[in-house]
Amino acid sequence: MISGAQMIIKCLEAEGVDTLFGYPGAAICPFYDKLYDSAIRHVLVRHEQNAAHAASGYARASGKPGVCVVTSGPGALNLITGIATAYMDSIPIIAITGQINLEQLGRDVFQEADITGACESITKHSYLVKDARELPRVFKEAFHVATTGRPGPVLIDIPVDVQLEEVDTEFRYPEKADILGYKPTTHGHPLQIKRALAAIEAAERPVICCGGGVVLSGAREEMTAFATNSGIPIVSTMMGIGVMPMHSPVYLGMIGSHGRSYANRAVREADLIILCGARVGDRAVAAPNQIAEQAKIIHIDIDPAEIGKNMHVDIPIVGDVRGVLKILAEKVKKTDRSEWIDRVIGYKKAFVPRGEDRTDFVEPRSFIRSLSGMMQEDAILVADPGQSQIWAAINFTQREGRFLTSGGLGTMGYSIPAGMGASIAKPRRQVVSVCGDGAFQMSMCELATVCACHVPLKIIVFDNARLGMVREVQDQLYGGRHCGTYMAGNPDFVRLSEAYGIPARYAANNAEAEKYAAEMLAAPGAFVLICRTDPDTPSI
Repeated sequence: MISGAQMIIKCLEAEGVDTLFGYPGAAICPFYDKLYDSAIRHVLVRHEQNAAHAASGYARASGKPGVCVVTSGPGALNLITGIATAYMDSIPIIAITGQINLEQLGRDVFQEADITGACESITKHSYLVKDARELPRVFKEAFHVATTGRPGPVLIDIPVDVQLEEVDTEFRYPEKADILGYKPTTHGHPLQIKRALAAIEAAERPVICCGGGVVLSGAREEMTAFATNSGIPIVSTMMGIGVMPMHSPVYLGMIGSHGRSYANRAVREADLIILCGARVGDRAVAAPNQIAEQAKIIHIDIDPAEIGKNMHVDIPIVGDVRGVLKILAEKVKKTDRSEWIDRVIGYKKAFVPRGEDRTDFVEPRSFIRSLSGMMQEDAILVADPGQSQIWAAINFTQREGRFLTSGGLGTMGYSIPAGMGASIAKPRRQVVSVCGDGAFQMSMCELATVCACHVPLKIIVFDNARLGMVREVQDQLYGGRHCGTYMAGNPDFVRLSEAYGIPARYAANNAEAEKYAAEMLAAPGAFVLICRTDPDTPSI
């Protein structure tokens, strides 16, 4: 005899899961009881939403799906924002939720919530398990769906009586998942690739746009080879940062409303744009149809629904970006476009970065440029949405590391739990989370988790006592009428961090910030650096 709860543990072990991020409750207690005897590590977060963010950070750093576990009702509902965040950025996570007994479903009993219904639009797939015998199949399918095609979150809702159910059968985990109707296309169509190669050869002013799909497919080497062999300059969306080293002579930087002006200019002047794993979101391309009118568009994406959704496409290629780029790199002909290359590189060289060191405040843009030179080459930088995200995205010099952020949903409070998950996945790499004082207070409860689990996460907080990005919008569009954006009542963040047992420093200017950053990076464990920031410092 084997219980449903035991089967769940065996399923996770069969998938090679070594870490769970969770928060228990009565409806998931049978599972937790069996987890007690397992070698799988459980990380107790302080809020369920952060379990999903931590699983996301773990997945993005490790390349494996992250797993989070919570109870029914409010526990499951608190997970929703984290699931949506992963969905928007195509991050593979498995969300396991406890549920009330099957016979009580629909009766509005204590802590009942229709979590599969609530998450229908923000999951790649979801399951409500009604028979313990189905658990091995469900888990095999869930991991398969989450990690193949366009990655994304999968929800498994398991009633408490299914967890307790005793099954008189031998546990067998399926070797493969065979799901009717789910057969993602991974190989680009040869004819479309041939058309793309012809268009590339004919183009005079081509640009490659690198999106988050390139990161997710692990296509860094293939992208580098394609750029090198073709001699075509590259721009990236925010989610594509880190594929190309910032110092690369062919990399122009991030495009979009908060991107580099010279990168946006190159896109506007191009006659061919090769979109690689990019959604063409509004923050990346504000007027996609205008771009498509002046340039031919090649769009490579694993998800056929994204091709042509936001921009007219001339040559669609449905397939895994890594495989398609490998073929393009091997077959592309290098054409002399020295005039075009010199022009766009000239735009980049002429640009003068904004923000100079200050003695009365920490200037965040110049400080992040200094910080990037102090960090290890393979360091992971995690940025919270808001001004901190933009300061980090356009001023941090990526080399061999990773840049993680909530790009699609823009979820505040993301960087600390996601950084925690990334650090647990890669404990020997430097992981630094950057946030504003608003975002910090949305997830500062996780300092307890960082402390309890000995996570060596470094946290930088830009303290301007404002919701900076919203305040900028109020300045630009609402005549400077600042309503609800002053962070009155901020605590002493240094003393707060120290109360958790984490060393902290307060920097009042750039010289102090660089001094304490060196101390922070040298510290063996967690560290919090508070930087006093001028409320009037713009995002770019």
